[in-house]
Amino acid sequence: MKAQCGTARMLTELLAASHRSSLEELPALVVEHAAHAGLGGVLIYVADLQQDVLRLLTGHGEDGAADTGDRAAELRIDATLAGRGFQETRVLARPDSEGQPGHWWVPMLDGTERVGMLCISPRDADEGDADDMRALASLVALLVSSKRAHSDAYARLVRSRPMHVAAEMQWTLMPPLTFANNEVVISAAMEPAYEVGGDAFDYAIAGDVAHLGIFDAMGHDVSAGLTASLAVAACRNNRRQGAGLAATTEAIEKVLIAEFGRSTRYVTSILADLDTSTGLLSWVNRGHLSPVVIRGGRWTSSLACPPAHPMGLDLGLAVTLCREQLEPGDRVLLYTDGITEARSPYGREFGLSRFVDFIIRHTADGLPVPETLRRLIHSVLHYHDGRLQDDATVLLTEWHGNDH
Repeated sequence: MKAQCGTARMLTELLAASHRSSLEELPALVVEHAAHAGLGGVLIYVADLQQDVLRLLTGHGEDGAADTGDRAAELRIDATLAGRGFQETRVLARPDSEGQPGHWWVPMLDGTERVGMLCISPRDADEGDADDMRALASLVALLVSSKRAHSDAYARLVRSRPMHVAAEMQWTLMPPLTFANNEVVISAAMEPAYEVGGDAFDYAIAGDVAHLGIFDAMGHDVSAGLTASLAVAACRNNRRQGAGLAATTEAIEKVLIAEFGRSTRYVTSILADLDTSTGLLSWVNRGHLSPVVIRGGRWTSSLACPPAHPMGLDLGLAVTLCREQLEPGDRVLLYTDGITEARSPYGREFGLSRFVDFIIRHTADGLPVPETLRRLIHSVLHYHDGRLQDDATVLLTEWHGNDH
């Protein structure tokens, strides 16, 4: 009972103190209130934009942190115990010189979005510590997520180099990279993170329906970013007023033409609705690459649907609504051509087969969906010698059906 009181006090008082605090004040508040549950030495690490490293949130402006004791200010996700915990979303312990847990690495999850890791050194280890640490990590993840949107300190911390104006606009517009409930998992990745221009993705949940969208605007500059941003905003505006998929794309086209004129700026897109209670997928294709379905660990098919013209060209082609019945466990891939057409230094494309095979192999490894996409993007970047010539975006949706 005494331990439970300490845990409750830690969480309730930290939550109360957070209401009138900035992100920079959060590390000190966490240390202060974690002590109520016997947790000491708490450090907050957040993942950088490309999920290459975990960086220490110091609360000192985040212009670059020095080492804190034996805890480095930056930890590589692919080469450390903390990174392993991040990849697998697992609590892991690092033993001290006597073989006892010296400190613990605990994933910070906002829903299912991986925000970072907590490094915790319990003062008096007991059976309740693990639950206390998970509870603290969950609350800290929510607090970081709620405060990062208006924190330039956070933006500086998670960036490794200056960001292009178009990318600044796109990342501000995008939803979180990952969402999950009992019926569906949705996860996205977008590169080149600091120079992305014309690509965008979107998703939203309304009752039993998951709204999905991927967009690829002409060009790779600020104008392309403006075009994609306008298309996403028009999509959300019409969707939230109850318009269907075909009508929404037609409304997007009208907005683009009104702003840029005919045939000046255009966007290809897949817009889809997934009924998460039945698995019925409905979609329209506006000049975009066809979705892919992975079923039972195999590439089942690309979802053919007569494509209409890209939005903004006003060619008068009919917009066709297509449907596909998914099976529990199916994964649907929406992607842009920057994924499949990324070329090696020798001119060979990454290709659709390599892309789908990568997803299948890492699914078989039992990795979480967000980790599969993280590794996919790193593989694409490595294939292209570290630098893409086009935006590359993927939106992966897994329907659990009755298997959840």
